[in-house]
Amino acid sequence: MLTTDGAQAERYLRLRRRLAGSDADDVAATLADLARKVRETDLAMIRRAGLGHIGSDFSVTDILVTLYGAVLSIDPRDPMAADRDRFILSKGHTAGALYVVLAQCGFFPESALETFAGPLSPLNGHPNRTKVPGVETNTGPLGHGFPVAVGTALAAKLSGSARRTFVVLGDGELQEGSNWEAAMTAGHHGLSALTAVVDRNMLQQGARTEETKRLEPLADKWVSFGWEVRECDGHDHRRLLAAFAPATGGRPVCVIAHTTKGKGVSFMEDRVEWHHKVPSAEQATAAFEELTR
Repeated sequence: MLTTDGAQAERYLRLRRRLAGSDADDVAATLADLARKVRETDLAMIRRAGLGHIGSDFSVTDILVTLYGAVLSIDPRDPMAADRDRFILSKGHTAGALYVVLAQCGFFPESALETFAGPLSPLNGHPNRTKVPGVETNTGPLGHGFPVAVGTALAAKLSGSARRTFVVLGDGELQEGSNWEAAMTAGHHGLSALTAVVDRNMLQQGARTEETKRLEPLADKWVSFGWEVRECDGHDHRRLLAAFAPATGGRPVCVIAHTTKGKGVSFMEDRVEWHHKVPSAEQATAAFEELTR
């Protein structure tokens, strides 16, 4: 099990306190800068490892940065605190982006990212709760993380805890039937402290979601299962912050975050082949130039 980077955790907590007292412009600018750094680090990490899901990582980066930078009630110095908010990455193949964010928060030293996907590395291609602090449950097989999130939210309600649960799902992942069983359960129990975030980039491995198995009208589906639905630009930090506000009607919340696979790098954006592809040296150089403009 990796251990906390105390100095980085303190810096992260100071940042959270500063942002809590900042105006919207400062918060959005800070989150945008953090997201840029996450993409740069993730690009270098995947290039070094020779594998990863870079397009999907870049799609979900702004969602993760907004949650960890300004929403989740967590303390990297005490990752198992009973009253912590829970975050579950149901689309576990974007572990690379999650690892970079967790390292920025101080859950473990950033130097550990150099071992990503290496032999015996705790930073595997999918997150493992027994090896990485800040990971709530192992994910990777699609359709498994969301039911776990529903269980954690139900446990919080039964115990009278005010903690919130957030779960990020891929849109292609919603073709797994277990998700809709979980959605029905959450709606039935009125789990208003649960927020499901759909990374709606319209692509999955090999094709577009609507070519593989139609999801639309997606918002109507969630409403029919008893959820409050919010839609927003998944790369706009201000709109994400508003969408992540607590529920208003006693129902669980589904945020459909409209995103772009490969966001931030022109030749990766909205390209299905970048679901699972490693950039060449020349492509990595070009991508860094675009990300640092």
